[in-house]
Amino acid sequence: MTLISPGKLGWDDLRQIRLGPQRLNLTEAAWSAVRDSALAVTRVLASGQVIYGLNTGFGKLASTRIPDSEHTQLQLNLLRSHAVGVGEPLSDPVVRMMLLLKAASLGRGYSGVSPALIVALLDLLAHDLLPVVPAKGSVGASGDLAPLAHLCLPLIGEGQVRWRGQIWPAAQALQSCGLQPVTLGAKEGLALINGTQVSTALAIEGLFAAEHLLCAGVLTGALTLDAARGSDAPFDPRIHALRDQPGQIATAAAYRSLLEGSEIRRSHLVDDERVQDPYCLRCQPQVMGACLDQLRHAAAVLLREANAVTDNPLVFHAQGQDELLSGGNFHAEPVALVADGMALAIAEIGSLSERRMAMLVDSAISGLPAFLTPAAGLNSGFMIAHVTAAALASENKSLAHPASVDSLPTSANQEDHVSMATFAARRLGPMAENTGYILAIELLAAAQGIESRRPMCSTPVLERIHAHVRSLSPALAQDRSLAPDIERVAQWLLSSDFRATALRHAPAALQLAMDQLFCTATPPV
Repeated sequence: MTLISPGKLGWDDLRQIRLGPQRLNLTEAAWSAVRDSALAVTRVLASGQVIYGLNTGFGKLASTRIPDSEHTQLQLNLLRSHAVGVGEPLSDPVVRMMLLLKAASLGRGYSGVSPALIVALLDLLAHDLLPVVPAKGSVGASGDLAPLAHLCLPLIGEGQVRWRGQIWPAAQALQSCGLQPVTLGAKEGLALINGTQVSTALAIEGLFAAEHLLCAGVLTGALTLDAARGSDAPFDPRIHALRDQPGQIATAAAYRSLLEGSEIRRSHLVDDERVQDPYCLRCQPQVMGACLDQLRHAAAVLLREANAVTDNPLVFHAQGQDELLSGGNFHAEPVALVADGMALAIAEIGSLSERRMAMLVDSAISGLPAFLTPAAGLNSGFMIAHVTAAALASENKSLAHPASVDSLPTSANQEDHVSMATFAARRLGPMAENTGYILAIELLAAAQGIESRRPMCSTPVLERIHAHVRSLSPALAQDRSLAPDIERVAQWLLSSDFRATALRHAPAALQLAMDQLFCTATPPV
């Protein structure tokens, strides 16, 4: 059993919950705050006050008073009516994170729910009963209403769950695990579906992918630079100190460490007449560093949001006075804006990779055989692999259009400005996959380029990457379909094993430099 402190979740908590079932419990201080909050709701209702969502309708129907005898039915109707999502279900890691974020938010003690409701959420995590949550249907304001309704339907024995690799009716799965449906209290349906937990979980999942892509992009870019006999002079720390952009300084340090001692680089100093490399090589710290700064900002915002209370109304109890205050913490604009920023970063990582790939196949710039094939003309080599990279980079440009600048009024204009955060965060997954493929194509091309420089060698780290690429994909001596090779390399590149393989036995200074490219807790190397 692991204790969690609502409001104090860390990156390790958020990474760990993605991996599988966990038995979690709140601290006693949290349970005390939850009980106090629930009692405050009971007292306020007994006083006869009119409170939004407790004894009124919702949205445009907020002025409709609900009789005391129908409070429970109101909360049930709320879950049922809002479960109108469509599309493919969200992934298991995202659903686990949503359950944790919802339980932790309610556990802050400002939502007026009973301890039993939070226990029920934690029970789903413990048994890995993962609600089936359609991905589409939220505009990211008034909370992620539709997906959160689907997330919470199993608590009342309705909806579906994924359990042991199959889809089950929630009631049947609960019974099989010895669990009972809950009876919702006066504010509990509203507390469950109000909040930004879906947008936040999707954005955090996107952040984890983006920082991994950034690290992979730096490693791949360093191999490409050596294959093209590029210069490491643009990574001199004096250059970057004068600009004082922290991400740029960190990425330049990573490139210096990766390229230090390369035999190929030493040959460039002797007999290469080029004065400057193209931007795709020379400006890597500036581009990748700017992406790193975006991810660092996103990480700070998202960790705050993961620990926030974002339902409405909120319950305050102090000096014997109970207050339920209506506000707008459910509006996911902070998540939407950083998700848009991450989309730009993911697109730029892929865009720069595509440009490096284009440089490699252009013999006039790279000095390598045309299209990296020993018999150009008879063989097309990497010509069309680059076309695939270009197609993916272009697709990412369209997906990177900011979602947060759009807003469609809902609920008969009561909810007249929305964030679109859920889509802003959800589209990060397809973008990350595209960029992973682009980097895989470049990595294959860079490995081919390195072989054209033999017998000279690159650095131990880059040679280790090259060797592993060759274990997945033989050198391209003559044309063959590269699609299976691209798939294998992409799967490796997108896995945690990529960084572990590259940095195994690497000097401590290099490992530290690469660690600076991660803005959340990193797995051990």
